[in-house]
Amino acid sequence: MNLSKKDEDSGGNLSRKSKIRLILYSHIFDGIKFNYSTVFIGDLGIFYHLDKTTVLQEARIFNETPIVPRKCRLLLTKIIYLLYLGEPMATTEATELFFSVTKLFQSKDIALRQMVYLVIKELSTIAEDVIMVTSSLMKDMQPKSDVIYRANAIRALCKITDASMLPSVERFLKAAIVDKTPSISSAAIVSSYHLFPAGKDVIKRWANEVHEAINSKPSSLVGTTASYLTSFSTSSSSYNTPPSTSNINQYHALGLLYLIRQHDRMAVTKLIQQLAGSSRGGFGSSSGILRNTFAYCLLIRFAAKILDEDPNSRQPMYDLLEGWLRHKSDIVNFEAAKAICNIKDVTSKELYPAINDQTDDSHEHSVLQLFLSSPRFTLRFAAIRTLNKLAMAHPTAVQPCNLDMENLITDQNRSVATFAITTLLKTGNEASVDRLMKQITGFMSEISDEFKVIVVDAIRSLCLKFPTKQAVMLSFLSGVLRDEGGYEFKRSVVEAIFDLVKFIPESKEAALAHLCEFIEDCEFTKLSVRVLHLLGVEGPKTATPTKFIRYIYNRVILENSIVRAAAVSALAKFGVNVDDPEVKKSIKVLLTRCLDDNDDEVRDRATLYLKLLDDDDNAEKYLKDDSTYSLAALERQLVQYVSNPESAENPFDLSAVPKITKSQAEAENLRPRSFDLTTTQTIGVSSPAVIGIIPATTSTASRDATPTPGIDQQQIYVQQLEKIPEIAAFGILFKSSIKPVELTESETEYVVSCVKHVFNENIVFQFNINNTLNDQLLENVSVVMQPESDDIGLEEEFVVPATKLAYDQPGSVYVAFKRTNLDEYPLGSFSNTLKFVVKDCDPTTGEPSEEGYEDEYLVEDVELVTGDYVLPTYISDFQGAWDKLGEDGQVVETFALTAAKSLKAACTTLIELLGMSAVENTGTPQSSSVHTLLLSGICLGGVEVLGRSRMTFSPSTGVTMELSVRSSSQGISRIVISAVV
Repeated sequence: MNLSKKDEDSGGNLSRKSKIRLILYSHIFDGIKFNYSTVFIGDLGIFYHLDKTTVLQEARIFNETPIVPRKCRLLLTKIIYLLYLGEPMATTEATELFFSVTKLFQSKDIALRQMVYLVIKELSTIAEDVIMVTSSLMKDMQPKSDVIYRANAIRALCKITDASMLPSVERFLKAAIVDKTPSISSAAIVSSYHLFPAGKDVIKRWANEVHEAINSKPSSLVGTTASYLTSFSTSSSSYNTPPSTSNINQYHALGLLYLIRQHDRMAVTKLIQQLAGSSRGGFGSSSGILRNTFAYCLLIRFAAKILDEDPNSRQPMYDLLEGWLRHKSDIVNFEAAKAICNIKDVTSKELYPAINDQTDDSHEHSVLQLFLSSPRFTLRFAAIRTLNKLAMAHPTAVQPCNLDMENLITDQNRSVATFAITTLLKTGNEASVDRLMKQITGFMSEISDEFKVIVVDAIRSLCLKFPTKQAVMLSFLSGVLRDEGGYEFKRSVVEAIFDLVKFIPESKEAALAHLCEFIEDCEFTKLSVRVLHLLGVEGPKTATPTKFIRYIYNRVILENSIVRAAAVSALAKFGVNVDDPEVKKSIKVLLTRCLDDNDDEVRDRATLYLKLLDDDDNAEKYLKDDSTYSLAALERQLVQYVSNPESAENPFDLSAVPKITKSQAEAENLRPRSFDLTTTQTIGVSSPAVIGIIPATTSTASRDATPTPGIDQQQIYVQQLEKIPEIAAFGILFKSSIKPVELTESETEYVVSCVKHVFNENIVFQFNINNTLNDQLLENVSVVMQPESDDIGLEEEFVVPATKLAYDQPGSVYVAFKRTNLDEYPLGSFSNTLKFVVKDCDPTTGEPSEEGYEDEYLVEDVELVTGDYVLPTYISDFQGAWDKLGEDGQVVETFALTAAKSLKAACTTLIELLGMSAVENTGTPQSSSVHTLLLSGICLGGVEVLGRSRMTFSPSTGVTMELSVRSSSQGISRIVISAVV
């Protein structure tokens, strides 16, 4: 049987499925004419209803003498087939079968021996005492053995070898790595790669041999050499095959060499430059070291990684990437172009060689643009997908390819056509919108819902980019909304229309009208409820709100109870928010009819809203107010309130719970929950080390743990702090830092960050520490904090150290201070020094030495600022709250922010300094020259603080700002405004 070029050149590095297919074709039916397709066609396959018990009983033929290779090959194939299907096999069964199979080493049949190696590898993870077969495998690894035996024996031995056995086979593997036969070299290198986690120190000593494998010359075409899994002859023990020309062992060797040197950036950079050298000129050039395209792709990825990590190497690495754009291999061209497109902070000038170099008439560099017109659809797909991703951040750089992408809209491959459409929607200009929308209309009926969602999302982005074209795109969205489709597709269209209503006021009435038509025949309850909610919020604000009431009331008559309840709520909002008394009267009539509904939820809502329509004060509070409490914060404070017996003497203070907008609450629920806090551990202390250090009862959290959805980041801090009794006694946590303050660079031996926790009377500094040295163990780790001034107003109470910090196992140290005067807010900086005991340890086993020595490590200062004492909160009526506080507690100052480059930058800086929340959508300036920022927060002690900043911007002078702060105490207002000084 003839193998494919890819399988032959891979040096035997095939997937399990590929190996099974090859074995079935070349061994079982050797010399028999049959239809191969019947092997894998379900009920017609020869292994249909194959039974494990029967196969295990048939394994007795392995003990027969003489061995019948043909029968044994067929039975071994059945065993592999069962294992591939996931058939469970007991340890005892696997062990007996394993040792039965090892008896087949007596046979000299090459094809049978191949099957034996494969079965041994599969059973090695299930059976016991598999190490007994080591001697047989090592015999086959000898240089005098047949080539076909050596490669397979090496791979099988890798599956049963552990760290303790590695030194005994080191000599054989090192010799195999530099073997001139590619299959043997690849087998040894790949096996070393898999053994690396268990024997790093041993394999690191093989760097010279691995480097030699990369530099090895191609095998001579004169003579014979063996390859892995070629033709299987049953008549002799050796055979001749054409030499492999793929040089796949270079790819494997380069991967292993990088694994060995990955922590030495200089060595990796030198390797890249050495291998790049003059070989960039073209694929297969005699002057080049690398001759394998996959090895080039791997080298490109290493260069891109160095480029992103080391700013000093950016230009040299970029020059190498640009040079590889001229390689003769399409794979290498594309990998280099993709690497350039993925560079962080890449400029348009750097992108042009990969996309379209306008300075080069020959277009020798314009890789992606040339690929767009390639007859091979794989190249077209690769190019258009890369450009689609790039267009999100650099649409102008992709625009020169628009003409080529328009030709792909009619591509037979729907994936290519979809990416072409979505990319054009991101890069197109306003003039091309109409033409694109016409092309998309006919295109939508030919693609699946999955691709339709991608197109709709792109159209939504384009509509927000060109608001004047909203009518055309709204018409398109309403049209596809009437087409057949699943929930995800309909949801994406509804979301797009929601965004038009939110961000493009001119489209509001038309968009709401289309949504009204949609709910008339909507089969998805969730979408109907969301549309009804939007109609209740936005409908009363339109010029003719009454035209939406009919559509809403139809839902009360025709829909299920969930939709009816949502329709009742929407009707009530019309009655409250529309000023026309006739509308209010009509709404009361409609709600009265709902009192006879057969669902209690609908009746209860109708009763409530009828009552609110006659009570303006409560209607303002429950129907018009857009604010809500932060549920995570409310839950946290309620739990602390009921768990503390002393707090039962006082009523629960609801004013201390921050308020947020409903849109902020929705965004918080949808936000991905990943925070640096989850990568830290709290390590317990067995005994105090110094005076004032208190042992903590703590727990170890998984470094890969993910916070529970619905719990804010401060809730996670609370859960950790409550496990330390001394800190839990401080009471309710007022505020924690939004994100940790980095005190060291990420490349240093000890990576340290700090989180500040503010309580009513105490302040706790949490130092998150990670030991990046694999040959050191830190014990009794503490932090000495020294304030810049002795009269800062804080007194250190205790330190909670970390008992030990092993390599790459983060831990936390807590330093607690008490405020000496509760009427003051301590401000200032602290110098910080880590103190610990260092013990040298074995990097492989992690075993530390008995003796250690004390050491110190100085990190950056930590500052206490005004924002640490202010909790951001939201209020729905800023002007009312501003007037209520009055001018008695007001402080006004004027500032010149010359460093601010825009009003947006000034707003961001001010919010960060004051620790307050922007309200009434004032966080983003609508004008580039004048803006008013409104801020709200709660100061420690439950004092409400409001801020108003009037800003003007001039390119010559920067931002000039008048900041007014109001609270119930002028002293607190001065403290808050001093944060800007």
